[in-house]
Amino acid sequence: MKLLIPAAAVVLGLLSLAAQAGEKQPNFVFIMADDLGWADVAFHGGNAPTPNLDRLLASSLELTQHYVAPLCSPTRAGLLTGRHWSRFGITSPTNERALAWDTVTLPLALQSVGYDTCLTGKWHLGSSPECGPNHFGFKHSYGSLAGGVGPWNHRYKKGPYSVTWHRNETLLVESGHVTDLLTREAVRWIRDRDERPFFLYVPFTAVHLPIKEPEEWLSRVPATIEDQGVAREYAASVMHLDAAVGEIVSALEQSGKRDNTLLVFTSDNGSSNAENNDTRYPDDVYLTGKLTGNNAPFRGGKGQLYEGGIRVPTIISWPGKLKAGRCDVPLHITDWMPTFCSLASYAAKKDLKWDGINIWPTLTNSLPRISHPLYWAGPDFRSRALRDGDWKLITHQGLDGKQIELFNLRDDPEETNNLSVVEAEQVGVLKAKMAMIAHSDGDAVVTD
Repeated sequence: MKLLIPAAAVVLGLLSLAAQAGEKQPNFVFIMADDLGWADVAFHGGNAPTPNLDRLLASSLELTQHYVAPLCSPTRAGLLTGRHWSRFGITSPTNERALAWDTVTLPLALQSVGYDTCLTGKWHLGSSPECGPNHFGFKHSYGSLAGGVGPWNHRYKKGPYSVTWHRNETLLVESGHVTDLLTREAVRWIRDRDERPFFLYVPFTAVHLPIKEPEEWLSRVPATIEDQGVAREYAASVMHLDAAVGEIVSALEQSGKRDNTLLVFTSDNGSSNAENNDTRYPDDVYLTGKLTGNNAPFRGGKGQLYEGGIRVPTIISWPGKLKAGRCDVPLHITDWMPTFCSLASYAAKKDLKWDGINIWPTLTNSLPRISHPLYWAGPDFRSRALRDGDWKLITHQGLDGKQIELFNLRDDPEETNNLSVVEAEQVGVLKAKMAMIAHSDGDAVVTD
């Protein structure tokens, strides 16, 4: 069965934009929210104002079908390797080292062609300093080595990785709200850059629990959000995050680097309605109540392979290079490494076995779109999904699946009508494709 053109061959067969036009390499800024749902932003009907994102969107391209993993560490692995997280055996949040030492990551690839690299935010691909981002291509790193942290004490869950706040893998203690600290570091790093191209990765911890916002932001929450508890805290966190994005964009403009910078804003997975006062975190007097994340109109949320768990608000901006508007083509988090590498004129010395493809021709409408089935392995491999064209197959409890669901997303984006019985032939076709892609799962699991 002919499935698709190998992604690495596609990328290496296309000349980069810079090489074609004789232009200098672009900067890349990749901003990733944490647990931000589809309808948490104002431009998708959210109840918290997001004026900076709205302003950015007005001059940018919205990716209306941009997909990520259903959980945080898997999405991060997919972004930084161009490969499905399941290749590394990573389907859930992990504090153990996720990547083999010889993995060619996105920052390592960009470093090899002259880029400066920085991560300011949440790593969560190995929560001890010896497994941190400086070992995988980031020249400068700052923030949480582990996952989401308390916004004021910067502590991860109770246990061996609770003390996690660092700069270049040296643990430190600082005061201030986590969103402000990460923004300040990113802005300062931008302003300190010389003329070398750079890759700045800013994985915020907002709006991940536990949430506890400054009074400055709570006081700005619209009066229409009447609940005095977690709902107002959540809205304040969204607004605070929005302002942080605005500060980063302003720093690019003020430093004269905006016109040569491709900027992406997205989320690592859909939103959550978990209890905010999670007792696994060191106590800092958090409000009790469920988070009010909103994935409407989609079904499901964080941790699930329904659209609400994996389709997230996404904006891509590059002044003068990308026209404002919408791109409705289904795209995947693994596509960014092949795309950035192509734009930066990076040519791999070996086959990096990318699952993603260079989507620049799709974003610019410069070439016909290449067929690209999208694949997911869910938490602990208990579920898998495949999207091919308008069809989406979800199998629960393994590849064959004790339960199978089939949806036509063109007709039923809310996934309310399971067509697996009436479209049995289509199920068979997609299951075969899924099995073919899943065959490589685990081929890069850490063994050293």
